[in-house]
Amino acid sequence: MSLKVAVIGGGASGMMAAINCAYTGAKVVLLERNDRVGKKLLATGNGRCNYTNENMKLDFLYGEDHLFIEKVMEKFNRDQTVEFFEKIGIVPASEGDGKIFPLSFQSSSVLDVLRYEMEKVGIEVLTDSYVVEIKKEKDFLVKLKEGKSIRGDRVIVTTGGRAMPVSGSDGNGYGLVKPLGHGTVETTPALVQLKLKGDIFKQINGVKFVGRVVLYIDGKRTKEDFGDVLFTDYGISGPPVLQISREAIRAQEKGIDTRVRISIISGKTKEEVFSYLKERFKNFPERTLDFGLVGLINKRLILPILKELDLDKNKVVGSLENREIEALAEILTSWEFPVIGNKGWGQAQTTAGGIMTKDINPDTMESKLVKGLFFAGEILDVDGDCGGYNLQWAWSSGYLAGLSAGSL
Repeated sequence: MSLKVAVIGGGASGMMAAINCAYTGAKVVLLERNDRVGKKLLATGNGRCNYTNENMKLDFLYGEDHLFIEKVMEKFNRDQTVEFFEKIGIVPASEGDGKIFPLSFQSSSVLDVLRYEMEKVGIEVLTDSYVVEIKKEKDFLVKLKEGKSIRGDRVIVTTGGRAMPVSGSDGNGYGLVKPLGHGTVETTPALVQLKLKGDIFKQINGVKFVGRVVLYIDGKRTKEDFGDVLFTDYGISGPPVLQISREAIRAQEKGIDTRVRISIISGKTKEEVFSYLKERFKNFPERTLDFGLVGLINKRLILPILKELDLDKNKVVGSLENREIEALAEILTSWEFPVIGNKGWGQAQTTAGGIMTKDINPDTMESKLVKGLFFAGEILDVDGDCGGYNLQWAWSSGYLAGLSAGSL
């Protein structure tokens, strides 16, 4: 008689776990609280599903136990992921920055083939099934909100973290396994926009530029990234901001001085910009300062920058002192703002923190505390940068949990 395995959560890791568990011959039922599976997957990569990365370095993944992450990723790596998806119909494509997408550049393609594969291998998918309790008896009793229950020999928990609660991942999984002895590392939003201190943001809301964002924690340069940056009415957004947000939020929420420095003119040092400005102002010394910067930076930034520096917009550039030009060069290459918050779980792409991995066997993803209980995906204390790293963790951990739950 084949094993019966219940998978709780129909996201990326849940579907991967269910499919690979079914490959072993186990009878698999997948329980999803939403009216369809893969809701969050559809939003990944701006709807294009950046499902892994050619540059799959462990440096881009985070958690308290890095050795745990390494062991799991070795069991099902990037190449095996690409091969798996090719076998079920996804042709890989790269845009040259290492990110791997389906050639269709549609998240729906990835979801479609996963759903087809689940149907093909006979997985029973029960949507609108909200799990409220997991009890360990001789087997497992999984209780649903509507009063029904499911029994299984094994259970795989893939309920996700707290990010994007509209997709169904609101942190309920932590409460499900707490009575079974599993604790959590404190959770915070990650890959999310930052709120900054200042009264200029409504004026510059919507201004976009290519620049560098550098994070300083307690005065120390901690992390930086380069790319499209967007000023908003609350602070900043854009890929470089998301990449530094994990460390920024964790420090700021602990009350540690947390600041970002933004380069509006990228690829130039303060000294180089100072020299350029001096030469530029020599060429048209009669222009007023507000017009003297037109063509160099976005016009909407000029008056806020001059106000920040307490410079008169009507002052002619030929009369500027070196210290004033130096101040301009400084703000154009390193405009500093204190971080005062973030846009929260609703906007976050992933969760930092989660179920403690010290209580999970990295060779099988089985709980060390409860035999037959397995974990995969974002519910664990593992998260990654933008670029396909979080989905690769979902595939790797889901594969291992599913294979182990059906085989052990």
